Amino acid sequence: MEWLWPRRGPEGPIGVPSIQFAAPVRIRPGMTMGWENVDLNQAVLDTAKALIEIPSVSADNNAEVIDFLAEWAAGQGWVTERLTYRDAEDVQKHCLVARAGQGIGGVAFLSHTDTVPGLEGWEPFVAKVADGRLYGRGSCDMKGPVAAFVCAVSDIPAAQLRCPVYMTFSADEEVGHVGAAWIIEHSELLASASVEGGIVTEPTGMVPVYANKGGAFMAVTSRGIAAHSSTERGDSANFKIAPFLAEMAELKSRFMTDPKFRNEEFDPPTNGFNMTITDFGCATNVTAERCECKLSVRSMPESGFEEAVAIILERAKVYGFDLRNHEIPYFYGNKDSGFTDLLCEIAGIAEAVTVPYGTEAAHYQPVVDSIVWGPGDIAQAHTVNEFIELEQLQAGYEQYGELVRRLCL
Repeated sequence: MEWLWPRRGPEGPIGVPSIQFAAPVRIRPGMTMGWENVDLNQAVLDTAKALIEIPSVSADNNAEVIDFLAEWAAGQGWVTERLTYRDAEDVQKHCLVARAGQGIGGVAFLSHTDTVPGLEGWEPFVAKVADGRLYGRGSCDMKGPVAAFVCAVSDIPAAQLRCPVYMTFSADEEVGHVGAAWIIEHSELLASASVEGGIVTEPTGMVPVYANKGGAFMAVTSRGIAAHSSTERGDSANFKIAPFLAEMAELKSRFMTDPKFRNEEFDPPTNGFNMTITDFGCATNVTAERCECKLSVRSMPESGFEEAVAIILERAKVYGFDLRNHEIPYFYGNKDSGFTDLLCEIAGIAEAVTVPYGTEAAHYQPVVDSIVWGPGDIAQAHTVNEFIELEQLQAGYEQYGELVRRLCL
């Protein structure tokens, strides 16, 4: 999921554990390992824990987690391609593309390695198992799903694959899908793929998703003059922006009710118009030198998205405020394709659905016909004490494995 305007997170190397593959283990009643009565493949759990314990917050260099995955791929005999770039803060970022097997057809698993910041109030980069859940930053979004498909593909020797499995591991998904766009533009390995379809492994509860919202993320800044309020020599940026904020409040009601800005194919059908405000901690007896308002509007097909964004930007320009705007596209895949039908069959789901959050699927869609499909609950992503249910982790591993067997053996 998207997380714009990144914040700096913890840094520092952590050793990469060695993963030993094992058969599913059944924990008997009365034992207290935290995952009683769950048939869980030990390698999936170990891999997910290892990935969680390698911090890879979007703002930081993610070389270590890519090193881990590249070493894994080499051990499996997969072909790999490593891509690097420098982000807007001049931090080097790494992406990995891998291929198991050869030939045409097959499937692609499309993932990201970055996470949102750890936040306070827990130990985000210490993986813990309790109450049938795996806790840790990225357990749900999306290091748990990565572990599920990596282990599922690793179960089958590459030489036995009739058709290939492609895997991508991007950077900067949480801050604007930068890594996925870089992979699409620069990967020769993925460009050579002609797969049946691609799986964006965001958490969907293993329900196939054929469409997700995109959005515009805007920052509007007013500027004033800082002075002690007793002197009347200042000019408050807060008062300057207040009329604009009142207009935005009126727009919220319009966006919620006007059919032009809705699409009933989505739940909720509205554009998620939201606003946050800061004067950067200005004291109450000082006139604010700067006030920033951040606004977001979700995009869907035929939902008046362009008009909504134009209204907001036009009003900000009228007031002479500074503007920034970053947009990510919505994704709309093929709901009725044979590939989507296959995923629904494997998942035991009647039909694919839509979701209101953003994913990298729109970036991959021109190259790989994609569906969003992964273990975990989106409600747990980005939270303190983020977790994934162990049953979901196992379901992802099993269903990904079944997909590979159906398409590649």
